[in-house]
Amino acid sequence: MRKKVALACVSCNQRNYTTEKRSDSNERVEIKKYCKQCGQHTLHRETK
Repeated sequence: MRKKVALACVSCNQRNYTTEKRSDSNERVEIKKYCKQCGQHTLHRETK
């Protein structure tokens, strides 16, 4: 089963993306994506 999670930019803390991850995984998702607010590619982390 998959669980929907929100991804927030590390620089400006704006939630830009949503994705799915396996529900049995305890690790937080970290993906490098483009942030419209910052205007550059930044690290996005899973939020609570």
